[in-house]
Amino acid sequence: MREYEYIILGGGVAGGYAVKEFVDRGVAPGKLALVSADERLPYERPPLSKGFLTGKKKEKDILISNEAFYAKRGIDAHLHTHIWRIDFYRRILYPKAGEEFSFRKLLLATGSRVRTLDVPGGDLENVFYLRSFDEALQIREAALGGGPAVVIGGGYIGLEVSAHLAELGIDTTLVVDGDTLLRRLFTPEMSQFFARYLRERGVQFLFNSHVTELTGAETVEAVVHGTGEPLPAGFVVAGIGVEPVVDLYRSAGLLAGDGVGVNEYLETKAPDVFAAGDIAVFPDSLDGHPRRLDHWDNAMQQGRHAARNMLEQKTPYEHIPYFFSDVFDLSWEFWGETDGADRIVYRGDVEGGSFSAWWLSRDRLLGAFVLNRPEAERELAPRWIRERKEFSPGELEGNDAFSTIETHSD
Repeated sequence: MREYEYIILGGGVAGGYAVKEFVDRGVAPGKLALVSADERLPYERPPLSKGFLTGKKKEKDILISNEAFYAKRGIDAHLHTHIWRIDFYRRILYPKAGEEFSFRKLLLATGSRVRTLDVPGGDLENVFYLRSFDEALQIREAALGGGPAVVIGGGYIGLEVSAHLAELGIDTTLVVDGDTLLRRLFTPEMSQFFARYLRERGVQFLFNSHVTELTGAETVEAVVHGTGEPLPAGFVVAGIGVEPVVDLYRSAGLLAGDGVGVNEYLETKAPDVFAAGDIAVFPDSLDGHPRRLDHWDNAMQQGRHAARNMLEQKTPYEHIPYFFSDVFDLSWEFWGETDGADRIVYRGDVEGGSFSAWWLSRDRLLGAFVLNRPEAERELAPRWIRERKEFSPGELEGNDAFSTIETHSD
C-alpha cells in the first residue's frame, strides 16, 4: 500500500492548483500524491476552446506544472489510475489495478464530464465534445479537413468554438435551442450584439432550433433540426453542458444537490476530507445559499484554498463568482450573479461593443459584465458586489455619476 499524508483525487484545474499551493506552502517531499484517471498532468482548460484549438498554444504551454516540477519536489503523480472505491473510515483509495493508497487527508477534485447528445446518430464518427486535451486535438484534426462544421449549444463552449473555427476559415453554423446566446447571463440586447458580431465574421446561426438526429453512414454527414433542411456537416461539436463526477461519493452520504456538500472551509462530512472545483457545493459568502460553479476561476481558487485548509491554515472560502471569455478579438468579464435581479443598467454603447451591464436587486448590486470599458469599471465591479453596495435609480448611469461613485467608494 502507498501511504501519503495528503492525496488529491482528480487531475483537473482544482487538483493542479492544489498541488501548486501545497508546494508554495512547503509540503515535504514524499508527503503528497496526485491520483488521476487522466493520462496527462493537470492542464488549463480555457485554452482548449481558445488558443490551443487554433494551434497557437502547444501542450507545454497549457500545463499547470510540468513533469520536472513534480519530480524536483518529490510529488508522486499517479496518472491513468481509476479509483473504484473509497473507504472513508479506513482512509484508503482502491484503484482498479495496482496498489491501494492510504491518506491522512484527502481532497476530492474529480471535476465534471460532458453531457452527450441523446439523439439518433449521436455515436457517429466526427461527433465531438470539448472537455479534454484529446478532444481538442480531435477537433483540430477534423478542422484540417475543412468543413462544414455544426456547433450545437449557445453557451461558452458553443460561442468560443464557433468563433475559433470561423477564424480558421471553417464554414460554421451554431445551433441554439432558444432565442438567446448564454441565456443565463446575456440579456436580449447583449445576445443580439454578440450574434451580429460573430455573424459578420462568418458564423451562421440557427436560433430556436432543436437537434433531433445526426445522419450519416459511419461518419456524420448532416444535422437534422426542427426548423428546416438538414445542415451538412463534416464534423459536429456539441457543447451542451457538463455534470459533476460524483459517483464515488454517493454511498458515503457526501452529496448535496448535484455535487459534494462542503462547509465554509471546503470540508465534507467525512473527517479530513475536502472537496474543490466543479463538484463542490459550498455556502455562498454573500448570502449563505449553497452554490456550485463549473468554471476555471472557481476551480483554481478552491483548489488553492482547500490545500491551505488541509495544512491547518483554515479560513473560510470567500469568493465572488468570476467568468471570462474570448471570441475573435473581444474579451469580456463577468462577476457575481444575475438571479434575482429586478433592474439592469447599461453603461456605454451596447451596439458599438463598448459597454458594461449591471444587475441590481432592490438597488443592491448583484452582478456586472464589462467589455471594452475603462479599467475603473472592472476594478470596482467585484469590490462593489463584495460590499453589497446599493445604488439609487439613475446613480449608475452616465460618466459623471460613475466618477462620483468611484470617489465615494474609496
